[in-house]
This record gives sequence, C-alpha cells and structure tokens, in this order.
Amino acid sequence: MAFKNEGDQKAYWNENLSLLFKLLIVWFVVSFGAGIIFVEVLNQIQFFGFKLGFWFAQQGSIYVFVALIFIYMKKMNAIDKKYGVEEE
Repeated sequence: MAFKNEGDQKAYWNENLSLLFKLLIVWFVVSFGAGIIFVEVLNQIQFFGFKLGFWFAQQGSIYVFVALIFIYMKKMNAIDKKYGVEEE
C-alpha cells in the first residue's frame, strides 16, 4: 500500500476510523440498546412469535453484526479506490 503523500495517508486513516466508529456505534445501539436497555419496551412487540427485545438479544444483534461486516467491506473498498490503494 503506497500513498502519494502523507496528507493522503492521514485522510485515509481518518476516513477509516470514522467509518469504524460509526459502525461500532450502530452495533452498540443494536446489541446493548435493543437487547438490554430498551428490552422492556421492545418486548411488547412480537416478531416471528418472539418478543422483539428477546429476539434482538439472541439473534438480531448477530444479524446486524454480520451486515455491518459487509457494509464495512463495501465502504472500505470504496475508500481504498478513492486513495488509490485498492487490491488488484
């Protein structure tokens, strides 16, 4: 991975870390928020026969985590291409 200059390298890592923190916040809100903090409110809603808070604690946060992996992959490929450091 070779950057054209140091400014591009810093910008690349700033975008990378910004994306990472945004995705971690989403994961935290879904796993901790929906599975623990808001579980009583969400349990009033049924989802495939299960209480929604229980579903998020058991299944939903895992599905969101897997989706976030694919989102990270797609966004990082775009960032890599933007800075000319994509894999060939």
